[in-house]
Amino acid sequence: MMYKRITLKVGSNVLTLPDGHPNEAHIAKLVEQIVALRSNGTEVLLVSSGAIASGRKVISAPKCGDDAVSCRQLWAAVGQVYLIRLYSELFARHHTVCSQVLATKEDFRDRRHFLNMRNCLEALLHNDVLPIINENDVVSVTELMFTDNDELSGLITDMTGSDALIILTNVDGIYDGHPSNPSSKVIPRIEPEQTGVSRFIAPVKSNFGRGGMLTKFSIAKRVAASGTPVHIANGFTEHILQDIIGQKSGTVQSLFVPGRKTNTFKKWLAHSDTAVKGAVYINAGAAERLHDLQAASLLLVGVIRIEGDFLSGDVVHVLNEQGQVIGLGRSEYSADTARKKIGERNNKPLIHYDYLYLRQ
Repeated sequence: MMYKRITLKVGSNVLTLPDGHPNEAHIAKLVEQIVALRSNGTEVLLVSSGAIASGRKVISAPKCGDDAVSCRQLWAAVGQVYLIRLYSELFARHHTVCSQVLATKEDFRDRRHFLNMRNCLEALLHNDVLPIINENDVVSVTELMFTDNDELSGLITDMTGSDALIILTNVDGIYDGHPSNPSSKVIPRIEPEQTGVSRFIAPVKSNFGRGGMLTKFSIAKRVAASGTPVHIANGFTEHILQDIIGQKSGTVQSLFVPGRKTNTFKKWLAHSDTAVKGAVYINAGAAERLHDLQAASLLLVGVIRIEGDFLSGDVVHVLNEQGQVIGLGRSEYSADTARKKIGERNNKPLIHYDYLYLRQ
């Protein structure tokens, strides 16, 4: 089935030459593929790395001393202009208007900011403008940073209700061993309940980005668990986007098969640890009930402890007796009221099913 809307994440290793400078010829080929998808009716949200690499091309010897953060901000500030100009010129050849959207974690910290960002992206798509989204590396430092653009692409996918997330990297997918081992093979399908795949992945960062395959795997699992398929494939493979969208037989990739579709609020919750205002500890029976039933709310009778000073409507972590975070949800009570009702029956749920996200 043809996807009507996709989020496409292109990593630094796909966009750069071995020396770290932008690979303009290859970027032009990716642009042609995106234009072809759009002409066939697929909306595309492009999450693109490459700003810092572009900045290195413009300023190869920055005056930052040993201040790595300042160098990164300098390259990002200069490189983002270079990168978006390159994209703009390449898309203009195909009569396509593109836009720049820079994001930080602050844009996802609460539901209001989340909706503001989503409304902006929807307006761009409605006006046939291609959004090119990147982390705002000029101001994103320490706690304001995404893990990398893989995390950002997962947020954008869930935010916009994309039919699929496609992550292009410089390998063919998730391997059952180290990619450099000739006996290793790409795992073509990863099912929602499949476990143990992460043990095959070497914890190695990409050459020019902050992420690696472990991050991609983690984000892909989370997005797929919310009901959206995720494709990880090689961005240097000819016509890879058309092959994925057209479900061409023999396409080399790793497909994360989607689980049950969840609503947009739950998708926001899946990425909302920074919005958490408190914690709710539940007993083993309540934890088992939440995981076993298809649609179970969290009742006060199963709560054993409340931490924090949250209000009704705030997001809280849900933890089991061992202190492990098993989910997030929107509390129907303030912390003070919930504490008074711990263990009681016949009350409205502390967290209704529609506003509860459970981690896999």
